[in-house]
Amino acid sequence: MKYLITGLGNPGQEYELTRHNIGWLVLDKLAADMGIEFSGKKLGELASGRLKNKTVYLLKPNTYMNLSGKAVRYWLQELDIPKENLLIITDDLALPNGKLRMKTKGSDGGHNGLKSIEEMLQTPEYARLRFGVGSDFSKGHQMEYVLGTWSDEDWKTVKEKIEVAAEAIKSFALAGPVLTMEKYNR
Repeated sequence: MKYLITGLGNPGQEYELTRHNIGWLVLDKLAADMGIEFSGKKLGELASGRLKNKTVYLLKPNTYMNLSGKAVRYWLQELDIPKENLLIITDDLALPNGKLRMKTKGSDGGHNGLKSIEEMLQTPEYARLRFGVGSDFSKGHQMEYVLGTWSDEDWKTVKEKIEVAAEAIKSFALAGPVLTMEKYNR
């Protein structure tokens, strides 16, 4: 059985540790746990490895956030992975900093990366692990906020939750979404 785990983010050093790139940060942790490395491929950076009897592909699209769906659709087709085995890791302004929430479907919530994926897959029915980044910004400053970095105090929480998110992804592949949601959505 194969899985495509996609972390949303933007390429470029200036975006590396921003809130919007939390998907990439989670995948970096998971790749380190699995002892695998990313390499440049079409439309992104890809790594693959095994979790017990499952093959897991980790994708960091290099299409920029607004075109993430192009990379997701390409790699689902290229690797012949069903949508049920797709998991997207994304930042979420509606959740407090570090709060994790897994869902098997839902709206894009105004997130351009999720909007692109929904358009390309022609369905909102795909799993996503939402990583809360909080919403401590004044009206009209959302873009600066998501492209900004965490305070030292918030980063401590984020680092801990990146580890939990990596464990949740392993659970998604090994135990399935229902048991994973029961365990990690508290």
